[in-house]
Amino acid sequence: RSFVRTQKVLIKVRRFMKTKKMTFTEKKIQTDDNKNLRLCVYTALETKPKATGLLWIHGGGYGIGTPEQDIGFIQEFIDTENCVVVSPDYRLSIDAPYPAAVNDCYQALLWMKNNAATLGIREDQLFVGGDSAGGGLTAAVTLMARDKEEVNIAFQMPFYPMIDDRMRTPSAQNNDAPVWNSSVNKIAWKLYLGELFATDHVPAYAAPAREINYANLPPAYTFVGDIEPFYDETKNYIAALKKAGVPAEMDIYAGCFHGFDQICAKSQISKKATKTYLRHFSHAVTTYFATQP
Repeated sequence: RSFVRTQKVLIKVRRFMKTKKMTFTEKKIQTDDNKNLRLCVYTALETKPKATGLLWIHGGGYGIGTPEQDIGFIQEFIDTENCVVVSPDYRLSIDAPYPAAVNDCYQALLWMKNNAATLGIREDQLFVGGDSAGGGLTAAVTLMARDKEEVNIAFQMPFYPMIDDRMRTPSAQNNDAPVWNSSVNKIAWKLYLGELFATDHVPAYAAPAREINYANLPPAYTFVGDIEPFYDETKNYIAALKKAGVPAEMDIYAGCFHGFDQICAKSQISKKATKTYLRHFSHAVTTYFATQP
């Protein structure tokens, strides 16, 4: 744990020092269970009114990571559209298993809604997105928001999401692809679910692939490589949304492993993936709105 915390500090310093294209502030809020939650708020150097509010959730298998590691994603979104990004430093599974992370992210979403005027964002255009485990938390938060009816999400971007603990799909079994494979995936789910792991009592807020009702969820866009463990569960998620009548699209990149767009950012296929998801983001900004309850 000390190593992880040290890495979080180092990543924070290095990532922030590398960018001078946006402003960065920290907020501290208290969760419903009286825990302190750090929020990273990113805005353009020259702000404009009526920005889109984007809750961006970092990845790391639910067990590692920090908001600052996703500065690349965040900078792209801010460069592309008038938006304000809020990224929660949610509790990690090594310290607190489910439901700590999803509850933290949901609290961050409520904070963004309640502080929309101060942040300069449109109350009717709250987006949620994230990569990997952040994509899984994105799907979980959208389910929670729908069910609780306290906040409405206009659009979701769960990039190559980690959403199925059962690991029964072909791509999740005996996968030895680079970066993230079946063995690591199993360990990560075991850490996150704790005593729930390998039982029939895992709720959809922990593993959104277990949801049986995908109606009335926000429109979605995602992408995934076809050799990574989450390939099939990503396809299944989009198919379930479409079947429920939710506008949902995805792109599949042949021969690509988990997180290829970040690890090989300068490759042509990664540039294509980035250009494509930013185009979908821009389309969503001009298309999707959700009035708050």
